[in-house]
Amino acid sequence: MNINKNSLNTNSVFIIAEIGTSHNGDIKKAEDMITAAAEAGVDCVKFQYVIAREIVHPKTGKVLLPGGSITLYKRFLQLEQEPDFYAELKQITEKYNLGFLCTPFGLESAENLIKLGVDKFKIASPELNHYPLLEKVKDYPLILSTGVSTLGDIEKALSYVQKEAALLHCITSYPAPEEEYNLKVISSLRAIFGIPVGVSDHSKDPILVPVLSTAMGGSIIEKHFTLSRDDGGLDDPIAVNPNELSQLCKEVRKAEQGDSEETIKYLNDIYGNQRIKAILGTGIKKLAPSEAANYRTTNRSVMAVADIKKGTIFTNNNIALLRSEKQLSPGLDPELFNKIINRKAIADIRSGTGITWDCF
Repeated sequence: MNINKNSLNTNSVFIIAEIGTSHNGDIKKAEDMITAAAEAGVDCVKFQYVIAREIVHPKTGKVLLPGGSITLYKRFLQLEQEPDFYAELKQITEKYNLGFLCTPFGLESAENLIKLGVDKFKIASPELNHYPLLEKVKDYPLILSTGVSTLGDIEKALSYVQKEAALLHCITSYPAPEEEYNLKVISSLRAIFGIPVGVSDHSKDPILVPVLSTAMGGSIIEKHFTLSRDDGGLDDPIAVNPNELSQLCKEVRKAEQGDSEETIKYLNDIYGNQRIKAILGTGIKKLAPSEAANYRTTNRSVMAVADIKKGTIFTNNNIALLRSEKQLSPGLDPELFNKIINRKAIADIRSGTGITWDCF
């Protein structure tokens, strides 16, 4: 089971090349990447619609990412593009007969994608609890990544879904250790929620997690893609290059045609029985060790986006749902956002502060 341009349910593993922002705003480079992904044999390419103020606060500071420590808000500002850029990406993608996916990070980027006529949305792991965003796109088929989340988080997110949905098991760590992937959870999530489940793979190996997830019945594979790991994109250091992407596609196609036990034996012979056993894990959904410290800071919470004086009413103009990351303290859960609106601050609150119970 997997997705195609019109449905989240087909009979073939659906392979997504996650270009994200690796084009760096260069439409020619983006087309080169789309061309290379098509030649490798993927079904779909995915991008990210970045609007910095929808994601983090300007005071977020430096964050350690695959390419090193960067000032995240400023980097996101550099990656912002006009709506016409995404329209061109969509046209080029469809010219190559590939599916077009793009991740919104807030209401404005989602609305702009709706205006472009997209037919489905991919929700990134940190936005799994961005409930206003889920409400905005609930009438579309959704693919939701489930990194840095609990079963309860997934259940709550799926309560917003009105159309078809699929889940991508994920570890929100860059790179993610293969041994932490716990790929038996694919079967667990499929049994619990009764929908297609695949994997969003942040590990470096081009074959191991994608092929093993196929053996576990995974129906979607998302893998970061770059022309070169030296190109300077945010995720380039953990992305696969064109040759590796082609290898991934070939090995996945071979695995989906074969027996799962044969595939596991094949991987045992290459990687060793103990390593494969570790990667398969227990099937119990829990935070992976490498992402546990990111819980609540990578996810969304209620944050002040302006200096708020004592007695000021909370509005959409002075609070927002943002990722706090490590330098700022997270606020209350997004489900409380509407309960906070129209309350009064009982003390002065500086912009960038997480809104907690003692603020009102």
